[in-house]
Amino acid sequence: MKVLVVDDELPARLRLRELLRDIPDCAVVGEAGNGREALLLWETQQPDVLLLDIRMPVMDGLETARHLASLDNPPAVIFTTAYDEFAVAAFDARAIAYLLKPVRRERLATALANAGRLNRVQLNQLITSSAREARRHLCARLRDKLHVVPVENIQCFIADQKYITVCHTQGELLIDESLKDLEAEFAGRFLRVHRNALVALACVESLEKIKEGQFRVRLRGRAEPVEVSRRLVAEVRERLRGGR
Repeated sequence: MKVLVVDDELPARLRLRELLRDIPDCAVVGEAGNGREALLLWETQQPDVLLLDIRMPVMDGLETARHLASLDNPPAVIFTTAYDEFAVAAFDARAIAYLLKPVRRERLATALANAGRLNRVQLNQLITSSAREARRHLCARLRDKLHVVPVENIQCFIADQKYITVCHTQGELLIDESLKDLEAEFAGRFLRVHRNALVALACVESLEKIKEGQFRVRLRGRAEPVEVSRRLVAEVRERLRGGR
C-alpha cells in the first residue's frame, strides 16, 4: 500500500513515517506540507492512501479532499486532526476515516486496513456536514497533466456548452462545472456580466461602451475583452461604482 503523508508540521510527518515503518505492506511514497503539494505529488506517485491533515496553509485538507474526489481514480483519504470539532461532530466515521492526534499505531493500522476510496457520496457527506468554504484553488487536467490554479490568478470563467473555460494568468483550463455553482461559491470575488461569463472583480480595468446598448469589460492581463449583456449593464456598472 503506497501512502502519502500530508501535514504542515514536520514533527507530525516524521511521527507518521515512524508509525508506518512498523505496519506491514505500507510504503511512504512522499510527503507534503499542504494540499497543493499533495495534489501535485499524487499526480506523480499515485498513492493508494493519503494521511491528510485538516488545518494547513495554502490548501487545507477539506479542500484537498474535494479536489481528490473529482479525479477519475481517487485515493483513499484518512484525515488526521488535533481538533475534536473536525472529527466526531463533522464526520461520519463509517464514510470518512479520521484519526485524532497524537495518532496511535493501532488506530492507524486499523484505519489503513479499512480505508476505502473517496467517492462522490462520501464527498457530499463531507461537504454538507462541515462548513463549506469557497475553494482557494481549482484543479483540472490539461494534456494529461494535473494543474492546480489559485483562484486569485483567475481572470474570468467563460461557459461554452458543457464545459467552463478558466482563464488565468498562466493560460486556460477546462473544467466540468456549472457557471451557476461557480457564481454562488465565489460571489464575493466574481461578477456575472453575461449568461455565459463571470469576471474577477479585482481584474476589471474598465467598462467600455462599444456602441448603443453594447458594452464590454476589459480585464487586467487579458487582451480579449468580455461582453456584457444588456440586461446586466446597470448591475455591473453599479457593482463597479460601489467599490466592488
